[in-house]
Amino acid sequence: MPRITKVYTRTGDDGSTGLVGGQRVPKDSLRVSAYGTVDETSSHIGVALATEPAERLRQPLLRIQNDLFHLGSDLAMLQEDKKRFQVPQIEQRHVDFLEQLIDQLSADLQPLENFILPGGSISAAHLHVARTVCRRAERDVLALSRLEEIGAFAVRYLNRLSDLLFVAARIDNLEKQVGDVLWDSYA
Repeated sequence: MPRITKVYTRTGDDGSTGLVGGQRVPKDSLRVSAYGTVDETSSHIGVALATEPAERLRQPLLRIQNDLFHLGSDLAMLQEDKKRFQVPQIEQRHVDFLEQLIDQLSADLQPLENFILPGGSISAAHLHVARTVCRRAERDVLALSRLEEIGAFAVRYLNRLSDLLFVAARIDNLEKQVGDVLWDSYA
């Protein structure tokens, strides 16, 4: 467990930041953007949690926030350093958890007959924001993977997570008896 004794270090004043393995990289590098957007996804899930989503979503969302820290540490370390340092990483089991949760929650939903717009309950709206930020994280991580080696399950995890957040928003609306907002293609 890391011990943080000081919030500021002044080491980033030159526009660089340190990776877990000790390398200094520009703060606007694709790697930093990728794990930063993963952190942003977690923050939006935190906002959704603060708005009291459906009870059955709360523990899974907390677990997902924890797993997103695993993903952040996974992305904040170069692959070659993962052989030297023990850091949490996203594994197949994390993807499996999301898939099982999607299947479980989807069983209670009516099939979609139209596209839906982000909205409904406050919690559902925040889950939709988290979903769109997660999609951006997926794009950032995918772009990074074209340039550098990353964890084998990072992109897959983010892809499933965005799907889960969509389903969770629909579940929140269902349990709060708030209808999904349907897209009017004729408007």
